[in-house]
Amino acid sequence: MRVCFLIILGVSYGLLSSAGVFTVLAAVGLVPRFAGKTHTAGKIILYEEAVVFGTITGAILSIFSRYCQFGAWWQELFPLATRQLHVIGTIWQAVFGLFAGMFVGCLALAIAEILDSIPILARRISFRHGIGLAVVSMAIGKLCGSIFYFVTEFHRTG
Repeated sequence: MRVCFLIILGVSYGLLSSAGVFTVLAAVGLVPRFAGKTHTAGKIILYEEAVVFGTITGAILSIFSRYCQFGAWWQELFPLATRQLHVIGTIWQAVFGLFAGMFVGCLALAIAEILDSIPILARRISFRHGIGLAVVSMAIGKLCGSIFYFVTEFHRTG
């Protein structure tokens, strides 16, 4: 009974966190922005599927990392091919770093444009005083959460 509860809880939290990620991506309009900048609006479904596939692949590699160590498997299979393994690993890291950097850069620019819309929203809802305090409070909350995450080494409890 306890295991079933933990499975349901884990799947629920996973769905909740992935919904949050996709909400952020949808809110900042990242996928339509990519399609607009590259003039490939007809392939927007392919972009959305790539985002979902990347998220699922990242989740699987994070959860089942012990079973996804392809380098160790390759080294056991071919013990003399260590040099080739390092070359393949270096190339893979360069490709991953390039795409991850492009994604983070585009996401940062999209979020910066969302920040430009905060004053417009504030005027529409008649939130005239304290908008700077609200933005600083959000930033301080994010900073405190990050400090708590790394000081308590919460990232190592997985």
